[in-house]
Amino acid sequence: MGREERFPVWEAALLAGVAAAFATGLVGVYLSMPHSDYSFLKLPKNLQELQILTDHLEDYTSDYTVQVLVGYCAVYIFMQTFMIPGTIFMSLLAGALFGQLGGVALVVFAATAGASSCYFLSKLIGKPLVFSLWPDKLGFFQKQVAKRREKLLNYMLFLRVTPTLPNTFINLASPIVDVPYHIFFLATFIGLIPAAYVTVRAGIALGDLSSLSDLYDKQSIALLFLIGVVSVTPTLLGKNEKQQGKAPEMAASSS
Repeated sequence: MGREERFPVWEAALLAGVAAAFATGLVGVYLSMPHSDYSFLKLPKNLQELQILTDHLEDYTSDYTVQVLVGYCAVYIFMQTFMIPGTIFMSLLAGALFGQLGGVALVVFAATAGASSCYFLSKLIGKPLVFSLWPDKLGFFQKQVAKRREKLLNYMLFLRVTPTLPNTFINLASPIVDVPYHIFFLATFIGLIPAAYVTVRAGIALGDLSSLSDLYDKQSIALLFLIGVVSVTPTLLGKNEKQQGKAPEMAASSS
């Protein structure tokens, strides 16, 4: 793969168009809400700001459920698409507002949609950015994908469940190294469920959190790694079977 340095005007226009579409949706949600002071509506940067946002939104969620859902999804997908940090606070918010089952479903949907949006945007215009930000990671990822092509879903599931590679990198690099979208989608949708469950559960008891480090206790981390090991086991077994199958062939050819 050669380096891509050009960033044509049409690509910048596409980025602006996507951002404008999200902004239009958010404006529509805002206009459908009753007149009030919405100064509390901002992306939380810490748990204290998240608690303030939650306290205000709880009053609206029961009466304006659709607007809150649409606004939540639009913000989450926008953040995922444009790699804006802070989605962990959005996941906590889902738990606080919609409970365990509704929160997990909402987070998995919004995260998968945002990752898919990032995937397709990167497929069109992301190559220069990925080359400039993660040249070494991209080379490593490309080799791993080529090596595990037959069991690629298991490998992608492993990456989603464990912190082996950042999710942002996976979203951007997958189309560049030819990970098919159906595998990317399934791995994202299924692989994000364990982490979403842990985060949403913590959001239900938001007042008990003192820091983000409280999210993942030893039990939660062990569970995520166990799921990751289980997901990648078929890939490792398939590799061993191939090597064992080649051994007799080599012995026969040498005799």
